[in-house]
Amino acid sequence: MAVVSDLPLELGIPCYDLHDIAGVADLIEERHLKPAGDVNRLALDDRQKKRYHRNIMLPGVGEEGQLKLLNSSVMVVGTGGLGSPVAYYLAAAGIGRLGLADADVVDFSNLQRQILHATVDVGRLKVESAQEKLLAINPDIEVKLYPYRIDEVNAAELVRQYDIIVDATDNLESRYCLNRACILEGKPFIYGGVLSMVGQVMTILPGRGPCFRCIFREQPSAKAVKSTAEVGILGSVAGIIGSIQATEVVKFLLGQGDLLVGRMLTMEALSMTFQEVEVKRDPTCPECAHLA
Repeated sequence: MAVVSDLPLELGIPCYDLHDIAGVADLIEERHLKPAGDVNRLALDDRQKKRYHRNIMLPGVGEEGQLKLLNSSVMVVGTGGLGSPVAYYLAAAGIGRLGLADADVVDFSNLQRQILHATVDVGRLKVESAQEKLLAINPDIEVKLYPYRIDEVNAAELVRQYDIIVDATDNLESRYCLNRACILEGKPFIYGGVLSMVGQVMTILPGRGPCFRCIFREQPSAKAVKSTAEVGILGSVAGIIGSIQATEVVKFLLGQGDLLVGRMLTMEALSMTFQEVEVKRDPTCPECAHLA
């Protein structure tokens, strides 16, 4: 275009060379074709109907259910062994907005189980590596990055922005912090933990079942807690537990099925057995006892 005044610049209207076809195309895609993160989608287009056909065919889902997923938001805290399968399956399912929180960078020792990352990603921020993979799978979605550790200062504000939170952390301090923030904000919280050949999952709905601290009242000392660096972890165990967490998220967002509320599901891979233990709310829990 030929600029005959300063008005376009004052209004923030971008100017392009007459032959800059790619630049104009990128502008149109960015402003008019890509879905806005905070705007609810009202209908599926033909491409989305094909992408999500297997979801849509599920009993009780249909196009209406798929739209619920596209208009939902999930925060995944941790993009490692658990966060990898969680994020992959939520992105593929069409969760409209994913938040990824992780302060770490990719290390060679991660690659045995953290399938969001590849050898070429070593040294990169995990959230950036993860975002690249998730958008490659599904450009329909928005992926927001939080390249820092969740703590008492920022947890509540981040939790407040999402419909449901997934605990894919590898430390108890962050887990207690997330539990507290989710109770405070009234947000669902999917707990998952893995070590060696064992994993466990539970869904926490504030006021409707026990919270994490109902079960694990006091945080144990650092010496009392073993890590995967000390005893190892089979990558596929993290994959199974993360997949169960992702399934719980989708069930919650669709309002379908029985969630693992008040039920701790434990898997022991050597014997390939699953055990479900009923867990009740602690009426003296310092975190959630005040909830009705």
